Order: sequence, then structure tokens, then C-alpha cells
Amino acid sequence: MPSESEVQRNLRESQILSHKINLLLDVVVPQRGGGDRYEFKEIQGALAEQGIQLSRTRWQHIKQGTATVRQPQEVLTGLADFFGVDQSYLLEPDGETPERIQHELELLAAMRRAKVKDFATRTLSDVDNDTLSAIAELLEDSERYD
Repeated sequence: MPSESEVQRNLRESQILSHKINLLLDVVVPQRGGGDRYEFKEIQGALAEQGIQLSRTRWQHIKQGTATVRQPQEVLTGLADFFGVDQSYLLEPDGETPERIQHELELLAAMRRAKVKDFATRTLSDVDNDTLSAIAELLEDSERYD
């Protein structure tokens, strides 16, 4: 039976893994188009082709970060291969975010900021120029600290 500290460590690692998996689900979009996330059945099928079993329960524990036991290495390597990232990203709690994912995140952040600016321009059209300048300055400052 695992000790309390081992359970806590596994839970912490499970939460880190959950964050990474959800990040991949948000950023890596299927080739089928539409911009939708991968569905469980697609991921399960791809892993099954590699001879790796992924149950819905295990997948939910991975996505939610609620597992108190370590996930099998073969499942994590299969998921890394599926998403096209280095295996160390999922195998190691401090595995570095893949460069491609980092670039996608930066692009998404820039797109979000552009939408905010566009929305502010349309919504605040009746606001005086000094206030608009102050808002623009705040948005520019926030970009520098992202």
C-alpha cells in the first residue's frame, strides 16, 4: 500500500499531467478541420493501434488530475506520440513545453489581445480620446508582461 506522501506526490504529478494534457487538447487540433478538440474515441483508437489500452476511466483521471497512482509509461508515451510531442514532456513532471506548443500559445494570446482591442474599439467609440489612449496604454502594458 502506498504511503501518504507517495499518494500526495502522485496526485501532484497527476495534476501537472492533467494541465499538460488539457493544454495539448486545446492547442493540437485534429487534421479533420473544424478546430474541435480530439474526442476520447479518436485518442483511444490511435492508442489501440499501438497495442495500448486506454479506458474512459483512466482518461478521465488523466484529464482531471485525480489519479493517486502513476499512469503507466506506455500510456504516456502513446499519448505523447499521438500528440506529436517529445515523450519527456508527459513522462517528466518538469518536462519542457514543446516549442511548437509554446508558439501556438503565443499565437492564441496575440489573437485574444487583438480581439480585445477590436472589441474595445467598437464598444468604446463614444469615449473621449484621452480615455481611449489610457485604455490602449494599459493593453500595451499587459502585452509586455504576458
